[in-house]
Amino acid sequence: MSSTQATLRCTAPLSGAGRTPSVAPAAAAGPPGAGACRPPGGATTGHHAAAADRTARGGGSRSDAAAVDRDVAAAVHTVLEGLLATRLAHCDRLGALFTRDLVRRVTDLTLRAGHRTRPRLLWWSLRACGGGDRDQVRAALRAGAALELLQTCALVHDDVMDGAPTRRGRPALHAAVARQYAAGTPGGARRLGDAAGVLAGDLALAWADDAVTDLLLDGGALPPGAVHRVRELWRTTRTEMVAGQYLDVQGQATAHVTVARALHAACFKSALYTVARPLELGAALAGAEPAVTRALGRAGRCAGLAFQLRDDLDDLFADPRATGKPSGGDVRAGKPTYLMAVARTRAATAGDPAALGVLDASLGRADLTEEDLDRVRDVLTADGTHDLVRERIERLDHRARGHLVAAGLASGPAAATLHALLAETAGVPPAARCHRPPAGPPDGAATAAPGEEEGR
Repeated sequence: MSSTQATLRCTAPLSGAGRTPSVAPAAAAGPPGAGACRPPGGATTGHHAAAADRTARGGGSRSDAAAVDRDVAAAVHTVLEGLLATRLAHCDRLGALFTRDLVRRVTDLTLRAGHRTRPRLLWWSLRACGGGDRDQVRAALRAGAALELLQTCALVHDDVMDGAPTRRGRPALHAAVARQYAAGTPGGARRLGDAAGVLAGDLALAWADDAVTDLLLDGGALPPGAVHRVRELWRTTRTEMVAGQYLDVQGQATAHVTVARALHAACFKSALYTVARPLELGAALAGAEPAVTRALGRAGRCAGLAFQLRDDLDDLFADPRATGKPSGGDVRAGKPTYLMAVARTRAATAGDPAALGVLDASLGRADLTEEDLDRVRDVLTADGTHDLVRERIERLDHRARGHLVAAGLASGPAAATLHALLAETAGVPPAARCHRPPAGPPDGAATAAPGEEEGR
């Protein structure tokens, strides 16, 4: 599963080598200082909606920042509703067929998102860096909406590339279009669906760029240098997202699985796109010093890598009822994950042809049975791969928290919530870790794996 498809979740403590580690339901961040997870906000109501709408339109004050604090996901949802309503009205003038087949589907997918992971990270980075005036709040919500539209682009394109039939419990966009035209154009419906998916993703990307352009054009009241930094971060984020996805599909197609390559792809797909860049965007909008922004970026890289490695483990060892997806999907699809790369390297180093045979015969086989997957799990448990990856996740979490401490953020509810979000991202229970960060900076780069980018 590519990281652009992954969802952030609160997790139980990292398990041992058992096959069904406990995974709690997905959740959004609570109010400042909250340790427990709660369901993400849906559409805004009452005071929250009014404050978010007023801020998005240019009114409001610092009190609106406090309203967003109480439900970041809901505030971003409100801004997205307004932005998409404007786009929908414009597209209606371009033709009913275009609006029906593509525009409404892009809008629906974007508004159905529940977790708003990237906007939440951006927002709490802004707040922990001292941001929260009217212009910063408005810019942060616009940037958060842009990140959600960028994610829509990635999801739609991922589904086309993976041939995924569903997305968030409904037919994937390309599959829905193909089904719509299956009776009338049986020979070309699938190709039409794939083309529609490509164009729908492009549309979401264009709208994301529109949101950032509006932010930059209206950014005169932001801190000095913020507009330039946001523009550069946005440019970098888009390119890294594409690079990570290409490394993923190229590795899958060529069966090129190495530890360094897997970490490199994971860094682009999850660490940077999902965590580090949103944190840096929030810091930039707050006018944080470059050293603070760099420290937050390093924290995000470590937490994002931990998230991706945990997702690799969950794909094989977690209960499908908890993850919401069939077990072993990455193995069946032939994904070049870090988990499988480590397993192959250890088997080759140990001179274990039986283990190598199991791994090579399983990777990329769509018809694997549960018994086949059990044999893969047995190899990963017996050769220590499961424990090694689990320990790396814990080490990455420690480093993420260390970098967050090194950022020197002022103590308070916003910083506490940011600590909790990073712990949640890394797969560590917030109540257990977020209020006990390490006392100093993380250990140095000497023990870091390629791609962890420690101390850089």
